[in-house]
Amino acid sequence: MSELDLAPAFTTRREEAMGTLAKLVSRGLGWARKYSIFTYPYSTACCAMEYMSVASSRYDIARFGAEFPRFSPRQADMLLVVGTINQKQAPILKRVYEQMCEPKWVVAFGVCASSGGFYDNYAVLQGIDRVIPVDVYIPGCPPRPEQVLDGLMLLQQKIQSQPHRLIEREKKQASLAGERPGEIDLLAPR
Repeated sequence: MSELDLAPAFTTRREEAMGTLAKLVSRGLGWARKYSIFTYPYSTACCAMEYMSVASSRYDIARFGAEFPRFSPRQADMLLVVGTINQKQAPILKRVYEQMCEPKWVVAFGVCASSGGFYDNYAVLQGIDRVIPVDVYIPGCPPRPEQVLDGLMLLQQKIQSQPHRLIEREKKQASLAGERPGEIDLLAPR
């Protein structure tokens, strides 16, 4: 009997469908992405002071690969929403999120970003998850640096466990044939 006779005809689970090399590449890319997080701090309130203390030498967020804040959303892959978000800021926050490249992750830092905090009025957004999807919530008013590091480690576990692929390139000629105006496929039957 050969190996083909023992192999099932259909594989339904994604892990079984991936080859050994693809699994190894996925683990390697997951490990690399886990330790190269570029944050975009969207700081608006008192939680920003706690965010600054996380970057200090005592707590050292650099151990987790997230030490370089990027102040351009096109260079960041983690949006760290720190503090209270007003209704007028919600479209701006959504635009910043849309300008970020894929893959992107969002962390709600503090109780005001998570649920509106003690501001229960018409002017404050009651949680940023009403505008953009959130991956990790960090509770506290303001959260301690240990909680921030714990939330970062949760995000790292989530990043590493996602399936990662190399870019699958298709033949451009096959995908572009007939899509451009005025283009004629000379090999197609008429």
